[in-house]
Amino acid sequence: MNSMNDRSPPDPAGSGSARSLAVEAVQRVTNLFRKEMDLARAEFDAALKSAAAGIGLLVAAVVLALTALNVLSAAVVAGLANLGIAPGWAALIVGLVLAGVTLGLAMRGVSDLKQVKLMPERVSRNVKADAETIREGFNG
Repeated sequence: MNSMNDRSPPDPAGSGSARSLAVEAVQRVTNLFRKEMDLARAEFDAALKSAAAGIGLLVAAVVLALTALNVLSAAVVAGLANLGIAPGWAALIVGLVLAGVTLGLAMRGVSDLKQVKLMPERVSRNVKADAETIREGFNG
């Protein structure tokens, strides 16, 4: 027969060990979170650099588009002013070539931007795996 008086008081060293394990677990989770954030920042920086290249191509396309519009405008003006074929047609050909180059640059820039993934995939996978590991640690 065990009575209440037979119970020994809790072991202070045992509770200290549990406390230190909890502190260590929190520190590890904190360190893991910091590392995941560093990885996310690195992935985001890489994606941003890639997006910047696509944006640069789009800026070049806009500059050439403005030039093409100026040349095409000059072609219309020259054609109407002279009513001669040579100067106007020459300006029109140059304008169309610039418009074609502009279209090519714009398509390439849009294509580059579509390939950029701003959501850090590795971090997302790692965080899910970490959460699952932590869940298993608490359940197991």
